[in-house]
Amino acid sequence: MGLLLLSQEKGFSEISTDTFSFMTIRTILEFPDPILRQQAKPVTDFNAGLEELVKDMTETMYDAPGIGLAAPQVGESIQLIIVDVSKIEHAQKTLAMINPRIIGHEGHQVDEEGCLSVVDLTANVKRFKKVTVSFQNLAGEAKEITAEDRFAVVLQHEIDHLNGILFIDHLSMLKRALYKKKVHKMLAEKETPDEA
Repeated sequence: MGLLLLSQEKGFSEISTDTFSFMTIRTILEFPDPILRQQAKPVTDFNAGLEELVKDMTETMYDAPGIGLAAPQVGESIQLIIVDVSKIEHAQKTLAMINPRIIGHEGHQVDEEGCLSVVDLTANVKRFKKVTVSFQNLAGEAKEITAEDRFAVVLQHEIDHLNGILFIDHLSMLKRALYKKKVHKMLAEKETPDEA
């Protein structure tokens, strides 16, 4: 699926994975982990630890594989997302967005979504067609980006994670209830050892 990046300035926190020397693939938390429901805290320290987290998240996202990842999904309840902005397949280029906030939107679209933290479920979700997002890069500099179509969906999906919202929250009560029942059954089966 293609992503369309409408506006891009120098100084964005673009990460090319071929520059990483030491990265760790982190565990992606899955629903119903309570960390996924927390309101993420704003980032105030733009330091080497934050840069290492971005590198780890990038490696984790591509290993999954995915096209976006929010820090709460790897157990860090801070306002940080990364999104794939590769223009060429297999190029692996990401954009780190710190303290992102949707400051403008237009129109609506319905697109199929899935989530690395919501296993075995995809569903159609209604989102804005075009969004403008303000954020900070790894140096703490203020930036803005405007995106539409699929890339706008990805940004909205990842920013939702920072507010403790999962894409299943956009579904009907019935679909949510069926999914929750399925997850609870899977968890119960994991906890019950097989009888031999």
